[in-house]
Amino acid sequence: MATGLARYLLNRVFTLFLTVFIAATLIWIIPRLSPVNPIDAMLGRMASGGGTIENSGAIMEQLMERFGFNDPWYVQYWLYIKNTLTFDFGLSTNSFPTPVAQMIGDALPWTIGLMMVALIITFIIGNLLGALMVWEHTPRPWKAVIPAMMVFTSMPPILSGLLLMYIFSSTLPWFPLNGAYGIRVEPEWSLSFIGSVIHHGVLPAMSIVVVTFGFWALGMRGLMITVQGEDYTVLAKAKGLKKRYILYKYMIRNAILPQITAFALKIGMLVAGQVLVERIFAYPGMGKLLYDAILTQDYPVIQGVSFVIILMTALAVFLVDLLYPLIDPRIRLGG
Repeated sequence: MATGLARYLLNRVFTLFLTVFIAATLIWIIPRLSPVNPIDAMLGRMASGGGTIENSGAIMEQLMERFGFNDPWYVQYWLYIKNTLTFDFGLSTNSFPTPVAQMIGDALPWTIGLMMVALIITFIIGNLLGALMVWEHTPRPWKAVIPAMMVFTSMPPILSGLLLMYIFSSTLPWFPLNGAYGIRVEPEWSLSFIGSVIHHGVLPAMSIVVVTFGFWALGMRGLMITVQGEDYTVLAKAKGLKKRYILYKYMIRNAILPQITAFALKIGMLVAGQVLVERIFAYPGMGKLLYDAILTQDYPVIQGVSFVIILMTALAVFLVDLLYPLIDPRIRLGG
């Protein structure tokens, strides 16, 4: 048994490192396929400020040298991999000379907070509604209302965000239009600051919840249909066990396992989906940082943010893989 567990753990650790390495390589390659030179873009922004740039050719050459763009590709790649291992993503070309790691450190807590709140709410509501759609004892009105609620799930998060802004910020001024906290509130561990953060985070979080809970509901519905026909469920009903006990102990508990894996995968996908949501709400998270970096061809920021997102997703999948044998011992034997 110990050998099987060790092999299981080694396989997962190897998969984690391989996934991160391949993803880091792709992150380095893809921005370089763009025809736009980031230093050109940088000088263009300086010129658009209204001033003239003397010796622009010499400045460009210095910047190319400073950011290592004159080095051969294999030297750039090696330095990138080596620095990425220590989370040294270099300096931003758009916010020069701010280190990319500092920009990510400022943005990451906002995204993690917003993402986890939205994901946990969506996961709980979606799976509960999916289970109720199949449970034979669910009242008929509920079974009619739940599918109708999913009309919003085909809507892009940016549209749900605009709709919520119109209803709850413009028409009913209940929530602020943008920002992560009030302009007159100091960022510190105080009730006023925490309350302001929650107040400002409601609409961005809800714009994600509204369009994603259907994913969990439909997935859970399909799994529950399979589980309710299994022998153990039929036997539990024949034994006369309580209805709610059968729903939780025999149906939801067995159907939830694939959903837990999807939960881990959704972490990275949700960050990607938050890009436009954070942009329209001017929320200072990773999504807005990535969006601005793409617009300005800021390679170091694009690489740093993408790497952190992929690393978070890979670590989440890795942790779920470690927890799986505790939830279902059959996986441990399967290796």
